[in-house]
Amino acid sequence: MELKVLHVVQPTEGGAPRCAVDLAADQARRGWSVSVACPSEEPALGWLRDAGVPHIEWQARRSPATALDETRQLSQIISATTPTLVHLHSAKAGLTGRLAMRGSLPTIYQPHAWSFHAAGGVMRKAAVMFERRAARWSDAILCVSKGEAALGVSAGIKGAFEVIPNGVDVEGWPFADDVRRAEARTKLGLHSGPLVVCLGRITEQKGQDLLLAAWPGIENEVPGARLILVGDGPSRSEWEPLAAPSVTFAGQSSDPRSWLAAADLVVLPSRWEGMSLTMLEAMASGRPVVSTDVDGAVEALGEEAGAIVPVGDTARLASEIVRRLKDPARRVTEGLAARRRIETHFDLRLTFERTASLYEKVLERRKDLYR
Repeated sequence: MELKVLHVVQPTEGGAPRCAVDLAADQARRGWSVSVACPSEEPALGWLRDAGVPHIEWQARRSPATALDETRQLSQIISATTPTLVHLHSAKAGLTGRLAMRGSLPTIYQPHAWSFHAAGGVMRKAAVMFERRAARWSDAILCVSKGEAALGVSAGIKGAFEVIPNGVDVEGWPFADDVRRAEARTKLGLHSGPLVVCLGRITEQKGQDLLLAAWPGIENEVPGARLILVGDGPSRSEWEPLAAPSVTFAGQSSDPRSWLAAADLVVLPSRWEGMSLTMLEAMASGRPVVSTDVDGAVEALGEEAGAIVPVGDTARLASEIVRRLKDPARRVTEGLAARRRIETHFDLRLTFERTASLYEKVLERRKDLYR
């Protein structure tokens, strides 16, 4: 199957662009003509350069206020590139791309967590209404977890749902044993001692404020424990001054492997997700994970690779973190189980094959409509 595929993505940091670039790179290796339309911003631009995937500038922002102009831009891009199939990643691409095409081309929409998660009141109602309406312009709604798909169905979105979990490059994320942990800590200038790492954009979605609220109790139970928040974002300036001295805001990093390798425990206190790519990368590194009960967490961790706590329950969050910091044997057992789950269920090659099969199914379905 030879295809001309256009991936469209906004934002340019986090899991959505990383997934888009990975898929585009795999599809280029298959001999397809592939390009990615996204804002000219890092780190997405760097990932595209490294992958050798052509970039098309699309000046898009997170805010819905700029959607009209972005829809016009995207219409021009689509007309110029004449793709066989368009794969829209995340809310802004899903909004503008489906308005631009209105079903005129085979279209896959991948929410990477539903847009209405982030909204309340009138905005939430508007987002749900649009998703319901735009589903008819989606040949497939590709969700990264069963939980994400179930949430869409419960919101009244009727469409051709498909579930393909995120994946990790198993070879590119090697298991980090004690030697690798020591090497990573030396590289990062970290001392020995209990270390918790939370990696992600510092925003309400990722919930670092919940972890910061739980931290004093953790520190009381585990003297000498340190928390490092890796990432940047709009909430950092508000939350950083409130943090205890044992908490470090490390800023944006181009080397997440070292931070995950250095950790004893990885914590993901998010308020919502589709399926956290950071969680999978932590598991691939052999790190136990404490996560909130967001979409994809149960599917990824199972019952043996960490703990899942209710969203916003800082007492339970603290308890599960303390339990693991005090029990090195548990951390080893859960870390090994995490790595096994990645190798068995979340190998990125499986994601690639399933996505290619989905494209084929979508195009065949389109042919049937016109026979």
